[in-house]
Amino acid sequence: QVRVEESGGGRVQAGGTLTLSCSAASTTAASKRFRITTMAWYRQAAGQERELVARITKEGSTDYSDSVKGRFAISRDNAKDTVYLRMNSLKPDDTAVYYCKADQELPHGLLLPYWGQGTQVSVSS
Repeated sequence: QVRVEESGGGRVQAGGTLTLSCSAASTTAASKRFRITTMAWYRQAAGQERELVARITKEGSTDYSDSVKGRFAISRDNAKDTVYLRMNSLKPDDTAVYYCKADQELPHGLLLPYWGQGTQVSVSS
């Protein structure tokens, strides 16, 4: 089992900046044997489906959705299994609940996803 916890959400005016943090921690001795690989941020606006915002591999390769490219930056601290999402030039359309996902690599290449509870980001015009 892995516990995923997000923090850093809040309210901000359009054009403002927020930084989200997310940590992944194994809760059992058995789980600690397996590493956390890709970590990602998703978001879900009211009445819409959850969508990928950005993701980062253990090696540091990143991927962004077109809607946030150039405004958001994802980074991670592998020693702490912690991922950050710096959000610049925020727009009202960025308003959503932001979820963190951490993939745990099990034997034979199996990936087990763990999700956080989400953190609300609200951007006013």
